[in-house]
Amino acid sequence: MPQTAQGAQALGGGSCAPGPAEGEQGTGVPEPHFLMDSSEPAAPEKERSAPHMAKTCWNVFWGFWDYETPKVIVVKNRNLGFIYRTVQLLILLYFVWYVFIIQKGYQDSETGPESSVITKVKGITKSQKKVWDVEEYVKPPEGGSVFSIITRAEITPFQTLGTCPESIRIRNATCFSDDDCIAGEMDMLGNGEKTGRCVPYYRGTKKTCEVSAWCPVEDEAVNSEFLGQMAPQFTILIKNSIHYPKFQFSKGNIRDYDDGYLKHCTFNADTDLYCPIFKLGFIVEQAGENFTELAHKGGVIGIIINWNCDLDLSESKCNPKYSFRRLDPKHIQASSGYNYRFAKYYNHNGTDSRTLIKAYGIRIDVIVHGQAGKFSLIPTIINLATALTSIGVGSFLCDWILLTFMNKNKVYSHRKFDKPTGFFTGLHPHGTQRLVPALNPQHHLHLFLVLLRE
Repeated sequence: MPQTAQGAQALGGGSCAPGPAEGEQGTGVPEPHFLMDSSEPAAPEKERSAPHMAKTCWNVFWGFWDYETPKVIVVKNRNLGFIYRTVQLLILLYFVWYVFIIQKGYQDSETGPESSVITKVKGITKSQKKVWDVEEYVKPPEGGSVFSIITRAEITPFQTLGTCPESIRIRNATCFSDDDCIAGEMDMLGNGEKTGRCVPYYRGTKKTCEVSAWCPVEDEAVNSEFLGQMAPQFTILIKNSIHYPKFQFSKGNIRDYDDGYLKHCTFNADTDLYCPIFKLGFIVEQAGENFTELAHKGGVIGIIINWNCDLDLSESKCNPKYSFRRLDPKHIQASSGYNYRFAKYYNHNGTDSRTLIKAYGIRIDVIVHGQAGKFSLIPTIINLATALTSIGVGSFLCDWILLTFMNKNKVYSHRKFDKPTGFFTGLHPHGTQRLVPALNPQHHLHLFLVLLRE
């Protein structure tokens, strides 16, 4: 029996494209029937096309404002209900404990603060031959975030420009005659330009090519001096200040004490957190290294300062946290340790000379990290919406179990989904009838599960 216009329910929209004219070949799909007033005279097709298209578009517009609500079925199954509530509880605990408490998902955050570091080293030490002060063993002297402290030096004194045998350690430097030495040739790993002569080495019976360079070369006249005896007592002042531009927050690791406080204090994480004066031996110990071994071979130690600040709390809760670790790989034999060369130049009686120093030392890298957070409404709303949406995962999982594995899955399927196959007419708000599809695309996901199961 055909459904009357007064009993039809408006469920969908339509298409703005006009249907085929009378007498035209159809596509094989049964055409829907319209309920029409018998007193209305039939209009010619050309006169009827434009009003029909306008009416269809108008119906689509009104269909946009339809409200759709899902169909709810209560399933009396404790196992399924237990799974559903357990999934919801786990999702809820994840968002409450991890997202909001641990990660502080209610805050806006900023990482990588603007930072400045100033350092100053104090102390003296003694080697086998002389006393060394700060101006000699700290390189560079500017006091930046990266500097090195010399703990052992191999010194080649009184080098002058001239000719001398090449180092026997240089590849292809050994020779038997002048023919083995090409005049003017320069080895990028050597010490100078070959003169073309093969001369006896400084000691032994071997010969090497003569070079024009700073003579004598480094290997022959080197003197080794160890500066590490008193180096553990060196003190290092690290002055650090940070700024978070997003929150307009600034702070430093030195408080406004009188000058006498910094002259007598050393760093202690419990009692003197804002006295950033560290002994070199303490830094190496905290990094887990042996000071004597490190002083002989050299190495790189990182001092990491973390400024993790919760700006919802008071400023006194935002404090620096120091950690220490070795940065260079010490177990690689091919290139272990840390060393570099520099020279001191002189002019004595019109003759240029220099002292070449190969320095082994402890390089200090001061690295500043940090993250600041403060309450913000936008991330709070986003994370709350994500939490509420994620709880729906439990419904999807239980629907899949219900429609796939339960004994009465066909019964649940028929109860949950309506599958009308035809079309019926809906009622326009002004009383005009319109053609609407009977199948509402509201539950495509659930219908996909049913079709997949079947």
